[in-house]
Amino acid sequence: MLSFALGIGTQNTQGDWLEIYYPAPLLAPDAALVAAAQQALDAPAGTQAVSFLPEQCRALAAALGEAGHPEQAAIAEAFAESKRPLVAMFIDTDQAPQSVPEVYLKLHLLSHRLVKPHGIDLTGMFGLLRNVAWSSEGAIDIEELPERHLKARLAGRPLSVDCVDKFPKMTDYVVPTGIRIGDTARVRLGAYLGEGTTVMHEGFVNFNAGTEGPGMIEGRISAGVFVGKGSDLGGGCSTMGTLSGGGNIVIKVGEGCLIGANAGIGIPLGDRCTVEAGLYVTAGTKITLLDDARNEVKTVSGRELAGQNDLLLRRNSQTGRVECLTNKSAVALNEALHAHN
Repeated sequence: MLSFALGIGTQNTQGDWLEIYYPAPLLAPDAALVAAAQQALDAPAGTQAVSFLPEQCRALAAALGEAGHPEQAAIAEAFAESKRPLVAMFIDTDQAPQSVPEVYLKLHLLSHRLVKPHGIDLTGMFGLLRNVAWSSEGAIDIEELPERHLKARLAGRPLSVDCVDKFPKMTDYVVPTGIRIGDTARVRLGAYLGEGTTVMHEGFVNFNAGTEGPGMIEGRISAGVFVGKGSDLGGGCSTMGTLSGGGNIVIKVGEGCLIGANAGIGIPLGDRCTVEAGLYVTAGTKITLLDDARNEVKTVSGRELAGQNDLLLRRNSQTGRVECLTNKSAVALNEALHAHN
């Protein structure tokens, strides 16, 4: 079994899932735990979302306790008082998700740091998730929002809609240890924030993306991008993700890198690389290579530098050309760069 979790969520009036909160998701759960949950809920083997009622919770809690899992038993016991829909999600193998409960469990696994970006299959998830109004009264189906607005007004209470999106903010579900976030609305559920990460107010972290930590994020980490240890993203900078033109290229930032303010990358960076403030480097950018004496070596496309270590990328303020030199004053450019025709 790949994963298991007990969840409580929100459905629309048609019974469709809008969101699910899993307090303590498990990766590679103990076989005895899975068997106990399946037996208590009369669930066959395999990947599936099993809805259950509060009155089933005490029997489920007893079964999980007997299987030696008091934390999961405590969750089941607490769910006995629930007025909201309950679900047990079993994921047998890592395949493209088939339901909203499955998508939400996989997003939880990322934000709980149980799997890293690109470590779990999210293919087709957008087609499963609805656009939801995330409001002061929780998740609301967009088509049902006018009626809910009216009911709130008639009851004399405000109904504030914070955003309309397929994804909620991460901190409404998971707050990892050892992090700081200036504006929690800018970190989506499914983000992976490693220990020591600071996301400043203008920073943004998408789902299936994030940081190894520690690091300072004042720019945008797009979907699919993972930032290595000790790397900083300056104010207003951007990383091109798999949803914004990166295609099949996995954009990542290595360890000890700096992307300057208002700069950006459309290629992966190796370790100890620096991109000058205001410079956006894509796969097609023409870049002049310089040696230690600042002599021109050759001109290459950005894709030829992808993943290389110790690069300083800058724009010549006199000629306007993009240049690359070593980011180590005593080390020559990687010989691999000179092998390209």
